[in-house]
Amino acid sequence: MTERFDILVVGAGPAGIAAAVTAAAAGRSVALLDDNPVAGGQIWRSGGHLPAQAQEWMARLEASPVVRLQGWRVVDCPDQHVVRAEAGRGAEPPGSVSPPGVNCADFGYKKLILATGARERFLPFPGWTLPNVMGAGGLDAMVRGGLPVEGKRVVVAGTGPLLLAVAAHLANHGARILAVCEQAPPWQLARLATYVMLHETGKLWQGAGYSMAIAPARLRTRCWPVAAHGDDRLRRVTLRQGNRTWDLDCDYLGCGFHLVPNIELPALLGCRTADGFVATDTMMRTSVADVYCTGEPTGIGGVDVSLLEGETAGLAAAGHEARATLVAQRQRAHVGFVRALAEACRLDSDLRRLADEQTIVCRCEDIRFGTLHRRKSWREAKLHTRCGMGPCQGRICGAATEFLFGWGADSVRPPVFPAQVSSLGPSLNGRADAQAGLAAVAPSLTHSKESA
Repeated sequence: MTERFDILVVGAGPAGIAAAVTAAAAGRSVALLDDNPVAGGQIWRSGGHLPAQAQEWMARLEASPVVRLQGWRVVDCPDQHVVRAEAGRGAEPPGSVSPPGVNCADFGYKKLILATGARERFLPFPGWTLPNVMGAGGLDAMVRGGLPVEGKRVVVAGTGPLLLAVAAHLANHGARILAVCEQAPPWQLARLATYVMLHETGKLWQGAGYSMAIAPARLRTRCWPVAAHGDDRLRRVTLRQGNRTWDLDCDYLGCGFHLVPNIELPALLGCRTADGFVATDTMMRTSVADVYCTGEPTGIGGVDVSLLEGETAGLAAAGHEARATLVAQRQRAHVGFVRALAEACRLDSDLRRLADEQTIVCRCEDIRFGTLHRRKSWREAKLHTRCGMGPCQGRICGAATEFLFGWGADSVRPPVFPAQVSSLGPSLNGRADAQAGLAAVAPSLTHSKESA
């Protein structure tokens, strides 16, 4: 049995929430599927005070008839207009459906909206695998989840607006921010600053608030970590700014070099990509019939852009293209910000020289830089070293080797994420595990499904 919806949205961040709520308000049966136990994605993660904008959309989601499939992760697309998902263990918030245990089910759709978000880019340097060296967003998420940082000495480094936001949040939880290091030089940031001053004054005041929160620390430009040192955990970090190099004793290093779009699922479906992002038209349609894509996979632009794209996709998928056109016009007003942000976060070529021969690049398989730089392609590296073949399926080392060596993924194959062998068969119809998974969600589907 396959549960079918008019519109299936994959990803419950801002773009996915906006798409699902908007499509449901247009009278369509909608399911929102996400692998996290609660909606909100990485940016609206629970555990802290949500901004008013987030609270408004979360309230709209709670009040909507959207079927929420929390804790479900898409692993395959076994047939046209069908995705296969596994349900993992996780919390079950009110209004969501998250069956106990691990089950697998197929979900059919007339229209599919992909809002799979983005992840942090990590670049290897000596010591980056030490405990307490983590992604900037990952450190922020752990603090929201209860990690105590009061009195802890923290360095935040990498590139992008996330750095200041994370540093400010940690400072508000009592952390001592020693430095915020932005790899871009001031002249590279100038276009973004100019755009924000002219068109996004709200972001200007937000940035000023972040700067005040981290005082007396300040943002250091063209600065990055070159090594992390410690024994059982991080003890100090070596920073470089221009020709100057110095050490800082610290307890945590949050390091992220902007964002990488999660386009594995769109690629598996055959969606055309351009410059590393999913290509869409003004209605957020991809090159694949009945498949839309919205949010960070189409271009890194932040929450405001994601919400507008989500609304556009939700309306267009629901058949209200005239209304979608009006929203799309508002979204196009932010194109300048997207371009300016991409320019501001362009990585310095000197970052390619951070890793030494012994620096681990693929953390899953313990593959070192010295082993990889002799290879000519991502495919050759996988065949000879198993780089990218561990549990993360190249999500960490893939982005790193793309920057370091210019490699690109040759293909995307199912499963998109590690999955049970039982989930990879050609059909779930009539199988006991499928029936168990669907039985757990059936009570919440009866008002909006058509079974096949």
